[in-house]
Amino acid sequence: MKIGGQEVSGPTEEVLVIPRLNGDVVFRAKAVLDYDEFDATCPPPKAPGMRTKDGFKPNVNSPAYRDQVKNHANLRFGYIATRSLEPSEIEWETVDFDKPNTWINWEKDLQKAGFNAVELQRITVLIMQANSLDESKLKAARDAFLLGQAMQQAQSSGQNTEQESTPSGEPASDGE
Repeated sequence: MKIGGQEVSGPTEEVLVIPRLNGDVVFRAKAVLDYDEFDATCPPPKAPGMRTKDGFKPNVNSPAYRDQVKNHANLRFGYIATRSLEPSEIEWETVDFDKPNTWINWEKDLQKAGFNAVELQRITVLIMQANSLDESKLKAARDAFLLGQAMQQAQSSGQNTEQESTPSGEPASDGE
């Protein structure tokens, strides 16, 4: 696909380097573009309820339903985290892509490997950055675009200001 003549070729990749004595650890994260696998594997929970004379009334305040919603959200973030970090080629200890209930172990696996709370937070931020647009990214892209426009205009051989007036003789008559 092209937009404005520029080829669009998928998501960008975010990088985080965590120093270690035996060599830096490089985390790469990319955006998750498709949630079809997650939606097919982990459909959202349905609230329990009861039939009334006005139809079915879901009980979204049910403690069991709230627990299911919380678990579903945790599974979704586990899916996002593990899929975003795929470019890092992590060999997970307990995460199995074929078993949704293991996706939430991504953080425990990293912690068990020796990453501390601050490093885990940085990895989480990396995942979020890969899957979102923040104002700093938009500003950087906008500034780069405007700089390119200014450079293109500076290279132009045409006049870059308007002429104030163009007198060329008698004013045109107004039809009288």
